[in-house]
Amino acid sequence: MSVKRIVPNLDGASLRVAIVQSRFNPAIGEGLLGGALRALRDARMPDERVTVMTVPGALETPLALQRLAHTGRYHALVALGAVIRGETYHFEIVCNESAAGVASVALESGVPIGNGILTCDTDAQAEARMDQKGYEATQAAIEMANLMRAIDDDR
Repeated sequence: MSVKRIVPNLDGASLRVAIVQSRFNPAIGEGLLGGALRALRDARMPDERVTVMTVPGALETPLALQRLAHTGRYHALVALGAVIRGETYHFEIVCNESAAGVASVALESGVPIGNGILTCDTDAQAEARMDQKGYEATQAAIEMANLMRAIDDDR
């Protein structure tokens, strides 16, 4: 028996990617963006194939992602932001709703989205994770975009 395997592909040279960055917790957002841009460079993605935009916060991110997905111009999207636990229940609402919105846009549109929205108890936790999370979310988006192409090419 010959089993066909589709192997992970992190080459972004032929892809177009858009990044939606939350402006809430701006220092963390910039750290996430730094990791994301490093991942794009490592994936050989030309600068002219990358679009970066900002939104007020994590709850606004899914709408921007949805609009981007519907343009048909992008092979993958990346969501970046940070939600830091406060003293109220608002943290849970923002975390849950933003994650559900990001997942809903990906499933509805078929455009892969790397979710790099950190949900942390403290600023220190977010600062420790921001670069790596931005990098990993972007790698996931690239890998999934290439997987979607491979699945489509296998028809």
